[in-house]
Amino acid sequence: MAEQFFAQDLTYHAAGRAVICDVSLTLSKGELVALIGPNGAGKSTLLRLLTGFLKPDSGRCTLEGKPLDNWNTQTLSRHRAVMRQQTQLGFDWQVEAVIGMGRSPWTQRPESSVIYQLMQMTGCLPLAGRQYAALSGGEQQRVQLARALAQLWCDGGPRGWLFLDEPTSALDLYHQQHLLRLLKSLTSQGNLHVCVVLHDLNLAALWADRIVLLHEGCIVSQGAPEKVLQADDLARWYGAQVHVGLHPAHHTPQVFLAP
Repeated sequence: MAEQFFAQDLTYHAAGRAVICDVSLTLSKGELVALIGPNGAGKSTLLRLLTGFLKPDSGRCTLEGKPLDNWNTQTLSRHRAVMRQQTQLGFDWQVEAVIGMGRSPWTQRPESSVIYQLMQMTGCLPLAGRQYAALSGGEQQRVQLARALAQLWCDGGPRGWLFLDEPTSALDLYHQQHLLRLLKSLTSQGNLHVCVVLHDLNLAALWADRIVLLHEGCIVSQGAPEKVLQADDLARWYGAQVHVGLHPAHHTPQVFLAP
């Protein structure tokens, strides 16, 4: 029980309409869960509700046996980290300092050895010494991933609950692959849970243990990739004509747009 995150009957309204409708979800450590769905499905809003940045109109979230509202802010920051779509800083710090910000729940002086490990792990070593504001969008995403992992770093690795909103949106193919391989490897060690919003269904199919499909604020399907990524279902919820085949090297579905 203590190793799970529960969202129960979450409802949220904005601009006079229901954005999230009675969503219940269970997340477990050692699992990589992908949230998918068409534009406006409520993926980012759900992520903000799950992380406590928005308060639901009804329902609640429980993290490791305790309602999210009952957590002390600093203690929660040691257990839950968030990487948003875009992070604008009001100051221009070097890459190492931005990553070191993630250590603030733990120490006032970020450990250089931890920062180095995280930079190496996330492919940020070539960015050492550079100013964050001068980086490309993809480079900034890599730095923000390192910062989020730094926030959860304990006893030699990240532990807890990591939520990411479209972390691959600005990455090239190599860095998409590197990021998702890293997240999959970290979750498989059993100490970390990752919940990630992805637009690319094929990336979700390759790396997610479970896919949650949202449509108009409701969960309409969830389960293993081969269960959720069915051509008829995708056509229904996305409104696009698609074909679904198998990856040539893995027994995972791959989605192709019909010409």
